[in-house]
Amino acid sequence: MAKRKNQKRRSKKYQVNNRQLKAKRMYKDTIFRMLYHNKENLLSLYNAVNGREYTDPEKLQVVTLENAIYMGMKLYLYEHQSTYNPNIPLRNLFYIADEYQRLVVRKSLYSTVIQKIPTPRFLVFYNGTKEVEDRSEFRLSSAYENPTENPDLELRVTMLNVNDGHSSDLMEHCRTLKEYAQYVARVRKYAAKQDVSLEEAVTRAVDECIEEGILAEFLLKNKTEVIKVSIYEYDKEFEEKKLRKAEYEAGRQDGIEIGRQDGIEIGRQDGIEIGRQDGIEIGKRILLEKIIKKKLKKGKSTEQIADELEEDINIIQKVVEKLKSQI
Repeated sequence: MAKRKNQKRRSKKYQVNNRQLKAKRMYKDTIFRMLYHNKENLLSLYNAVNGREYTDPEKLQVVTLENAIYMGMKLYLYEHQSTYNPNIPLRNLFYIADEYQRLVVRKSLYSTVIQKIPTPRFLVFYNGTKEVEDRSEFRLSSAYENPTENPDLELRVTMLNVNDGHSSDLMEHCRTLKEYAQYVARVRKYAAKQDVSLEEAVTRAVDECIEEGILAEFLLKNKTEVIKVSIYEYDKEFEEKKLRKAEYEAGRQDGIEIGRQDGIEIGRQDGIEIGRQDGIEIGKRILLEKIIKKKLKKGKSTEQIADELEEDINIIQKVVEKLKSQI
């Protein structure tokens, strides 16, 4: 009996671990990366981006299937992103530094001979929902607290908008990229419907694309995996949207509260200033009344008092009338 319970516990633990491993793998995968694991597809993308016509995929040396390839002595860092991120240059700086360190680990940097390193190029393929230009650039120097006109250290990242309907010239030269954009647009279109679950939206998009010849070979070969990864990918995108919306709303409420407190403080300061000014005016009136009262007792007329005090006769007249009404 005890032995059977232990077996059940081990079985349950094994299932949990399997789920964790599966989730971790799915987290690393995106449809974009799955598609460009294929070297022929990757070469097609490379040619389209660089205006080349290479035909031998084996000339590509893939450093990591996620984001970097070699072509000759050039190192291209390709990254796919569905979230707008202006910190890409700083992240790529860390990555390229690690890669260069790995390449020269057996060489002496104190040598009198220059140690040659591959020429880098940084590209981001963006297909998020934020409206951006077809081609834009991020610079490391934009993050500097004290910007300079000609920074000693610079790193530029080119971002290409690969959503359906954008970067038409690039899309025409890379069929897989164009069809990938069409597939993504289908998923988003159906996922936006209130009465359709994410799983139904993805499955419908996959089936339609296969029927219409959009990434048909890739989707047929990897249909189950594509559906799983797409569900995870777009569910993650939806959660990130909700998080950004919540962060915006929290920031907005903080702004309102800060503004309210500032308003209260400004009002308080204004009140103090108004009270101070009012106090001065009241003090001046009381003093004026005392002086006029003394002069009246001496039998001086309104005109004489106004002349002696160099004050407007109408003001003196009002004070005189007020004093007479108190008698």
